[in-house]
Amino acid sequence: MLKNRYFYLYALMMTAVVVASNVLVQYPLSGTLAGINLADILTWGAFTYPVAFLVTDLANRQFGPGLARRVVLVGFVAGVGLSWFTAPHRIAIASGSAFLIGQFLDITVFNRLRRQAWWQAPLAGSLAGSALDTMMFFSFAFAPLFVVFGPNDPFALEQAPILGVMATEAPRWISWALGDFSAKITVGLVMLLPYGALMSVLRPMPTLNAR
Repeated sequence: MLKNRYFYLYALMMTAVVVASNVLVQYPLSGTLAGINLADILTWGAFTYPVAFLVTDLANRQFGPGLARRVVLVGFVAGVGLSWFTAPHRIAIASGSAFLIGQFLDITVFNRLRRQAWWQAPLAGSLAGSALDTMMFFSFAFAPLFVVFGPNDPFALEQAPILGVMATEAPRWISWALGDFSAKITVGLVMLLPYGALMSVLRPMPTLNAR
């Protein structure tokens, strides 16, 4: 059945994105930008993770929110399973929770806007999902309030200039979150290009009556 074949394809792509992001998040960027040490605010995982929203949006556009949620659940299981054995359990909990809720928010926003201009649904969905994902992950992973998930990371809690701006200071994880979200916004905008290019190929099923 066509729908099942596409589900396996989307699930495979989602798994690949989640696994790649879990690996690349261990590698900070090198060099400086405007005097800011990029290793303090970004890892390569920040650039691969937003591709998950593209996969979710394409599945949602073609087959609707039901199949898209199934694809997200596959990515959730793959992500948590990998993180549980390769990272501290607090990071695994934060990563899995943020991924699941952020992707489900993306699906909801996309579905409500799917009849608007072609770019509005994927852009609004990915931005909303990325914002919630970033807030949840960095809070659960590093904020002292969520120590119930695991011990605090002293390095993440050290006071440091926010994004390298010397006049401001906050716990280092705040800069990580801001840098991560900035990267997700940038990649989310870039992902509109492949989404637009694939619109004529991956058309919605007739029962969706959508763009």
